[in-house]
Amino acid sequence: MADRTLSCRHELKYHLNESQAIAIAQFVKPYLEVDRYCKLQRSGDYPIVSLYLDSENLQLCQESLRGHKNRFKLRIRSYTDEPDYPRFFEIKRRINTIINKSRARVMDRDVPTLLAGLSLPPQNYTADIDTINQFQLYMKSIAAKPIVLIRYMRQAFEGNSENRVRVTFDRELAYCVTNRPEVRLGGSGWQRNPFTLGGVILEIKFTDRYPAWLSQMARYFNLQARSISKFGSSITDSRLLEFYVPQLTF
Repeated sequence: MADRTLSCRHELKYHLNESQAIAIAQFVKPYLEVDRYCKLQRSGDYPIVSLYLDSENLQLCQESLRGHKNRFKLRIRSYTDEPDYPRFFEIKRRINTIINKSRARVMDRDVPTLLAGLSLPPQNYTADIDTINQFQLYMKSIAAKPIVLIRYMRQAFEGNSENRVRVTFDRELAYCVTNRPEVRLGGSGWQRNPFTLGGVILEIKFTDRYPAWLSQMARYFNLQARSISKFGSSITDSRLLEFYVPQLTF
């Protein structure tokens, strides 16, 4: 399974309560189709888990929390714990207001090898080897290692016009501090991220111009965009619970 996020896009984020999320989802339906993967699930949403990497001093996390306009994140994403399904190495870059994401598909068994900085036999690559090489180069530049797993349930809507639009609602945000080179939805050690207790993260992504109907929606529901980092808020909460040692400085 591959997600349908847009590789080069503008991105806006909002924090909603559940009543707002339900109403906004109804508003969106005449303009966008339900994501094809949501259609396959009886619940109407699907799980996402990402293993985030960072340096010993949490350089990437701190840049995110400080709102640096030019920054990147390193993560490995999955949608299942089934070993025969692929994992996705992702580099997510922010350049001013533009988000650019590169990703490469690999098999679960190859994740520890790649995170150790080693190469795979050519027949083991199922996607862009250049992205893997760049991922490893970024890792080496800051001595990045596994830091935390983050999971949530996603409800998504998407359009197929030239100006691609994607609207997602993320619920049940949780994290698990780990140094293991594995991407998993299950297992022990998970903590609910208090940022979304009783709340929903709305993300609006578009590739060209901001559609007029989205402007109408923002006015009608009085939406105020804000900086939201699932990674940063999870690390911040883990420090409050004394799961993680490095000091976050501002």
